[in-house]
Amino acid sequence: MTSSADYARFDDETLIGLIARSHTGALEQLYERYNRPIFSLALMIVGDRATAEEITLDVFLRVWQKAGLYRAEQARVSTWLTHIARHHAIDVLRRRGVRPDQSALNWDEITPLTGAAPTPDPQEQAEHSLRRARIQAAIARLPAEQKQALLLAYFGGYTQTQIAEMLKQPLGTIKTRIRLAMQKLRDFLHDEQESADKSAQAINTYNMSEED
Repeated sequence: MTSSADYARFDDETLIGLIARSHTGALEQLYERYNRPIFSLALMIVGDRATAEEITLDVFLRVWQKAGLYRAEQARVSTWLTHIARHHAIDVLRRRGVRPDQSALNWDEITPLTGAAPTPDPQEQAEHSLRRARIQAAIARLPAEQKQALLLAYFGGYTQTQIAEMLKQPLGTIKTRIRLAMQKLRDFLHDEQESADKSAQAINTYNMSEED
């Protein structure tokens, strides 16, 4: 009998294969890894926590039903889950005839869809947390209109044309906002990395002088 600890050691693709063979423990482990980012994505799209919770449960119900259709050569498991969640959330909005609540779109509530590593490495986790903190800091410095367009495009899954219609702005304006936002993010992260490298070099120089 496979324990929950055993399932935790499996990678995502192995879990999907086990789910296809009706291993409930594998589904529980996949849910443990991805329920927060799935909920976060759904919340960002529908703007309602109760609906986002329902969508999250429905996503994993669909995984249970359709795991046998997953093909690793076509997409990673996280990408597959994103596809299911995004389309289900948009279908919910369409059935209700409503648009996403733009006031609910908040970068601070978004959890990247990366899941939990089967065998977490402390150094990798620290680096990931630092990288995410830098990205969030960079995003926080963007003008509100650029931040909104970027979020809708890269987390909401909307096309630039859909964003223009949603925000009632010319398509060219939306394209410019996204382009400028990406350029500012690249510049900020580049400057941050250079600063970190200089700090590390200064520390190394100091340590070497102390040893002398």
